[in-house]
Amino acid sequence: MKQELIKKIENKTFVVGVLGLGYVGLPLNLCFAEKGFRSIGFDIDGKKVDSLNAGTSYIKHIPSERIKKARQSGFFSATTDFTTMKECDAILIAVPTPLNKNREPDMEYVISSTEAVAKQLRRNQIIVLESTTYPGTTDELVVPILEKNGLKVEKDFYVGFSPEREDPNNKEYRTETIPKVVGATSPEGLEVADKLYQQIVVRTVPVSSTRVAEATKLMENIFRSVNIALVNELKMAFMKMDIDVWEVIEAARTKPFGYMPFYPGPGLGGHCIPIDPFYLTWKAREYGVTTRFIELAGEVNTAMPSFVVQRVMDALNEVGKPLKGSRVLLLGLAYKANVDDDRESPSYELIKELEEKGAMVEYNDPFVPVIRMTREHPQYAGKKSVAISKGFDAILISTAHDEYKAIDFESFKVPVVDSRNLVRSDFPLLFKA
Repeated sequence: MKQELIKKIENKTFVVGVLGLGYVGLPLNLCFAEKGFRSIGFDIDGKKVDSLNAGTSYIKHIPSERIKKARQSGFFSATTDFTTMKECDAILIAVPTPLNKNREPDMEYVISSTEAVAKQLRRNQIIVLESTTYPGTTDELVVPILEKNGLKVEKDFYVGFSPEREDPNNKEYRTETIPKVVGATSPEGLEVADKLYQQIVVRTVPVSSTRVAEATKLMENIFRSVNIALVNELKMAFMKMDIDVWEVIEAARTKPFGYMPFYPGPGLGGHCIPIDPFYLTWKAREYGVTTRFIELAGEVNTAMPSFVVQRVMDALNEVGKPLKGSRVLLLGLAYKANVDDDRESPSYELIKELEEKGAMVEYNDPFVPVIRMTREHPQYAGKKSVAISKGFDAILISTAHDEYKAIDFESFKVPVVDSRNLVRSDFPLLFKA
């Protein structure tokens, strides 16, 4: 089985299927197609499938022209017909792994996707999970589901885990140029998975097991979460001392060793950092381990929206206005600058807390013209971005989109609360948060 699959990879008769056509799955599909492999994208969302087959992108940083070229080459297609998985030699699963209301792993999408794959599973395939998850997921959850149809891992098919490392709209690093960690449940499966990913990335990093691969992704994101919490806490402390944390960071980063800059903000966003650390926290409890650093970082980071709202209240108080009844314009719904990705964006929490305190909130985001349905904040679905104009009592900068950098905020003559250090000029009504 191993040699047959490797031979198919080498002569490019190997067919790759990707389940989940979002920020992770779509780039994977395109990368394989661009290297001359037949690549099939699977999704339950018919609108996404139709859009891709028409050569149209629904993700800002992935241009439609790239999809058109992949379609015209004949190597890429998308479908909602999961029976087509039988044609694939590899199926890569790239679906969300959110938290439930108790901040515990919600494995609904991984389970349902694996069950869908299991129904179509045949001999001589390799199944690779890419979704970020707790150590042990592949061995303890994915493999037993796949074996329900009577086929056995290692004997009839291989299973691996290779965590995604996407950073939307990063001009320096993209899927092909980011080293890829690869693990599998056997040395033979690892050899196949490693050979497959070698076709599309600059370098693979094979590890001894799926658990190591799963833990690697969590370590990367926990590292960021803890350090962001540190600078968020320092920001609050330095502000009391009348010290600009941003100036401190810029000075500290001149040290050529032993320091790496992290930046404060209004809270954590994106699908990884606000969620992934709690996957390890949950799993660690099974082994009687308390992950105090992770939990403390989570407390600090999740408290940041409340801190920013308090800064808005302080700013309005300076001009003799209460937050209740004031009109607040929030700039930026996406979780990071210059992307259309609003997953887990702290802007939602800011809107919610401001409204709970009686403010009337509108938002502007050139990349998110209409709020889509979200799991955590369904009440905002359909709300539309408004024009940046006068008539608001305060402006809150939540995302540092380039479009906002040229705005003369002083001309609005209202308090401007900047949580991203976007405004470079200094004026009496500018408040850092």
